Amino acid sequence: MKALLFDFDGTLLNTNELIIKTFMHVLNDRFPGQYTENDCIQFIGPSLKETFQQITPNEVDEMIAKYRKWNLAHHDEYVTEFDGVNSTLEQLKEQGIKMAIVSTKKRDTIERGLKLMKAEHYFEFYIGIEDVKNVKPDPEPVLLALKKLGVSNERALMIGDNYHDILAGKNAGVKTAGVAWSIKGEEYLKQFNPDYMLYHMTDLLGIVKEL
Repeated sequence: MKALLFDFDGTLLNTNELIIKTFMHVLNDRFPGQYTENDCIQFIGPSLKETFQQITPNEVDEMIAKYRKWNLAHHDEYVTEFDGVNSTLEQLKEQGIKMAIVSTKKRDTIERGLKLMKAEHYFEFYIGIEDVKNVKPDPEPVLLALKKLGVSNERALMIGDNYHDILAGKNAGVKTAGVAWSIKGEEYLKQFNPDYMLYHMTDLLGIVKEL
């Protein structure tokens, strides 16, 4: 059995604009004029808790609540599917490849995005921030996914748009793939030495043959 473990935001669903606009909303309210949209790119990838512990260590829960409220209210307005995602997932499913999502967001938000994409049926399950004690780059979420799928680490691939995804996969002993459409760029991801770089979602169709 072969398995593909996907990050969600910035990998399958283009949530970049949504995330940046949400951060700008909550940060401008708290620190007027101090942050730009370009500044907010660095916050894409880490968990909200990790980000706000750095920015507002004494107001973490309050800032997360503000972030989630605005983000959910504007979710469908700003997200789009990356090219070729649905058609490629369908082909992988037909080939018997097991697939799961390993994310740092809440499961209900993952489900909302997947329903918008009409892609929820491709995945065995979703691992969100509620399911683990330690988020990526810790290997815990990846190892949990492998255990639930009943797949060995040699037969699995972790795919993502950020260094957290690559390092989590490496820490769990699975192969890794970066996506060149990451908002942080292909060269940024190459620093973390993923086994593969995807230039289009369909690249996975060839890679799974090697697992």
